[in-house]
Amino acid sequence: MAIKVCKVDDVPLGKALRIKIDDVPIALVKTTSGEIKAISDNCSHGDISLSEGFVDDSTIECWAHGAKFDLNTGKPLSLPAFEPVPVYEVIIEGDEIYLEYETD
Repeated sequence: MAIKVCKVDDVPLGKALRIKIDDVPIALVKTTSGEIKAISDNCSHGDISLSEGFVDDSTIECWAHGAKFDLNTGKPLSLPAFEPVPVYEVIIEGDEIYLEYETD
């Protein structure tokens, strides 16, 4: 099910915006090239918000311990994280961002 979450302009370029769907924290990321990605907002190494981290064109880096995650797959690219985090399909319609998200 596609859920409307915000407008494209609500997410700053090269930054992440923390949202919640059913109490699940998600980081909406606008890459340095302007693409919108969605990834779990919890670092798999520790319960740290990834939306407060550093964004480049294909990764987000946890600000606390430096673990980097691939924005397309959720796979960790550096230690100390070794477990992947969920990613979500993003749909852009006009200026609105929707996420494919299955509710229970």
